[in-house]
Amino acid sequence: MPKTYATKASEIKRGWHVFDAEGEVLGRLATRIALLLIGKDKPNYAPYLDQGDHVVVINAEKFRVTGEKEKDKIYYRHSGYPGHLREESLGGLRKRLPEEVIRRAVRGMLPKNRLRDARMARLHIYAGPEHPHQAQIKS
Repeated sequence: MPKTYATKASEIKRGWHVFDAEGEVLGRLATRIALLLIGKDKPNYAPYLDQGDHVVVINAEKFRVTGEKEKDKIYYRHSGYPGHLREESLGGLRKRLPEEVIRRAVRGMLPKNRLRDARMARLHIYAGPEHPHQAQIKS
């Protein structure tokens, strides 16, 4: 009987992908990015191995959202002190840190396990059209 093939960490090849967020819907963009970070698009996918690719997102400030999410979607954070729950709308966070909106959307779509931080480290988000990763990306 043939043996089952298991991908080794030394056999993982990582590619680079560039996404232009201009005019893209936030959730749909985040799902496509999450799929590449996890590596589910590869034929030798294994859930216990981190074999995803690097993803570069440019024009992060120009994504769009549907409906009234710009004012209705609220992001929360807490300092740990009593009464220090802070909230900010998507519109406010978008003005202040547009990269953080995409980062939080993608992070929420990744599996909650020990591989998530390594996958997030391969996500590079830039508010404008320039990025310093031109050398890694093959045309």
